Amino acid sequence: MAKSKSSRRWLDRHVNDPYVKQSLRDGYRSRAAYKLLELQEKERILQPGTRVLDLGAAPGSWSQIARRLVGTTGCVIALDLLPLEPLPEVQFIQGDFREEAVLAQLRELIGNQRLDVVLSDMAPNITGTTVVDQARMVYLLELALALAQEQLKPNGALILKAFQGEGFDTFLHDLRGSFTRVAQRKPLASRAESREIYLVARGFKASSRS
Repeated sequence: MAKSKSSRRWLDRHVNDPYVKQSLRDGYRSRAAYKLLELQEKERILQPGTRVLDLGAAPGSWSQIARRLVGTTGCVIALDLLPLEPLPEVQFIQGDFREEAVLAQLRELIGNQRLDVVLSDMAPNITGTTVVDQARMVYLLELALALAQEQLKPNGALILKAFQGEGFDTFLHDLRGSFTRVAQRKPLASRAESREIYLVARGFKASSRS
């Protein structure tokens, strides 16, 4: 079957993308690695000994970076609906954490020591209908925040991919209610035409647990 013009444009852009080329040279699983690296350079959230949960982890570039930065004393748990090729010293759960069995498995891995950081690069399957895609994105943001409220240590951090649009300001207000500082970042590796930004929330208020 012949490729559509839009799919050919996407393929051309992907193949010629400097971050794609760099990720191949550096051994990262996707260009998304450079988004987290830039956020880390600005915020210094991931440190040796940090306990991290990576939501929407596949194909695994954020977990790769987190594993390297937290060192042997840290811990990285990755979760995704999609399969993930094994990463050294990364514990992976495949499933939907809205399901009780998957959530129970996650809670068991986390154990009694709460997390220092929750990462979420989750995004919905894009339909091309802005209203639908935005509603789905806000829902994912709400899910990630609720899980972070349950599992973060006091003063913990949460990094989220978000789309600007309907419902974003309301969610941002809720996020600020749970953290002492929230910054909005647009990494260079995030394509200029994309509506995505990243929210970096620090100083989790344990009193806001849901």
